[in-house]
Amino acid sequence: MPPKDNDAKPLRELVVTGVNAVFLSLERLAGGLVTALMALFALTALTVVLLTCLLGIGLLFLPAALRVVRAVADRERHRLTRWGPPVPSPGGDDGPRTAVAALVSLVRDVRVRRDLAWLACHSTLGLVTGLLGVLLPVIAVRDSTFPLWWWLLPPDTAGASIGVPVHDWYTALAVGLMGVAWGAIMFGFEPGLAWLQSWPGRRLLGPHSRIVLNERIAELTVTRAAALRSHTSELRRIERSLHDGAQSRLVSVIIQLGSARRMLQTDPARADSALERAQTAAEDALAELRGLVRGILPPVLETHDLEGALSALAAGCSVPCTVEAGDLGSVASSIEATAYFAVAEAVTNITRHSGAGRAGIRIDREGDTLYVHIHDDGGGGATESGGTGMSGIRRRVEAHDGTFAVDSPVGGPTRIRVELPCAS
Repeated sequence: MPPKDNDAKPLRELVVTGVNAVFLSLERLAGGLVTALMALFALTALTVVLLTCLLGIGLLFLPAALRVVRAVADRERHRLTRWGPPVPSPGGDDGPRTAVAALVSLVRDVRVRRDLAWLACHSTLGLVTGLLGVLLPVIAVRDSTFPLWWWLLPPDTAGASIGVPVHDWYTALAVGLMGVAWGAIMFGFEPGLAWLQSWPGRRLLGPHSRIVLNERIAELTVTRAAALRSHTSELRRIERSLHDGAQSRLVSVIIQLGSARRMLQTDPARADSALERAQTAAEDALAELRGLVRGILPPVLETHDLEGALSALAAGCSVPCTVEAGDLGSVASSIEATAYFAVAEAVTNITRHSGAGRAGIRIDREGDTLYVHIHDDGGGGATESGGTGMSGIRRRVEAHDGTFAVDSPVGGPTRIRVELPCAS
């Protein structure tokens, strides 16, 4: 008996999965049928408006017609987003407000033309697939149960759903078997019909490649400009540090060494203290140079991997801090440095401002993206405008085409998420 139960379990799971897929497909097709009827109405209204534009009257209604098209398309985008990958709205205004703007949109705006192409597809293909998807279950239930109630119908009206007349029990049973066949067709075709109904929307209502390219160029222009500004600021900081710090100390060393050299001839006893001051100044200059170099590229990354470097940061945190790391593979040194500085700034904020009892760092890699998560159970309230260095982390991350997000409601907890592309 147990082996039979084990064999039956996968079959039950398969049946449950199939039934669930059919019901989900039916729900998708019903929703698509609603938007298809809306699209048919919008297409009819737009056609009437365009025809009356030849007389000049339709120009008054053209902006409103295009806004209706946008609203119907946005409704379909929302529906498609519920059942799969998101289909974002193009954003901006709801549509043109004047007749001239409407005409320009029809001629030049690729998004309007793609919305209109979807409107034509969905009001025909979407309507047909939606009707088939909704009627198939009705027909299957109607015909499969037909032998139970056919005898209650008047003799001249009894018949199958496809119009076959029924006058005896044999034909009624045949209609019942036909209903079972309709049910099998429903199980096999409902998911395919749902996919076919949504395919034009996913092809036409998503961002156009030209628009995506333009948005990407604009985004890269902004991030590159920010990276150049950050790079210039960093160079100026290094220049000031060298000029005001290490250079001044080295000049002091040179002066003290010259003074000690003269003292060796006139007052050898005082020369020893002058040499000692020169040595101290040289050590201070060396320490300042080391700190400056450490701010450019952390030496700990030269001697440890990224996980080890982050463990060292966690060990220096004032609150208990754990580090979890997955398989990171080979990561470029600039990406490692950016991740390290982001965590270092976050750990500094935890130490100084959070009042947390515990903190954690998690770093992992999925494909060509490095994910860094820092969280603590402190008081929250961390913002990029609060002078906590968050804006500096964002500039570093976006310079590598990464993303940076802070979730820190007042009262806590604080969660920081960094995503960095690390394709080899």
